[in-house]
Amino acid sequence: MRIRFLGSVAALALLLMIPVAAHHAVAAQYDIRKPIEVTGSLKKMEFINPHSMLHLDVANPDGTTTTWVFQTNSSGTLRQRGIARSSLAQGAKYTVKGYAARNGGPTGLLRTLIFPDGREVAVWFGDPNGN
Repeated sequence: MRIRFLGSVAALALLLMIPVAAHHAVAAQYDIRKPIEVTGSLKKMEFINPHSMLHLDVANPDGTTTTWVFQTNSSGTLRQRGIARSSLAQGAKYTVKGYAARNGGPTGLLRTLIFPDGREVAVWFGDPNGN
């Protein structure tokens, strides 16, 4: 009985570790060898935890618009770096420097946000393993 219980606890612990490891695998989702720079109008900023999301409407050469979504830090970390709801203007032009998603979609990891006035705020300093 006790061995069965300990085995169940060990199995549960291993299962709980899988999402944590996957959650912090930046290199699995984004290719840090493919830096990108995207400029567009701020559609929406989601200040959520554990990762906030910045949405930019980006004009394509053919006249259509693509909404890019950039993953970034938690809302608390962004506030510490000077990015808050009051500092962002919906519809204003922002530039994102970051890394492209491995799946080729219009998503990325936000490294630096450039405001309409030219001010740059770095939000990600880590390595691809989340260290």
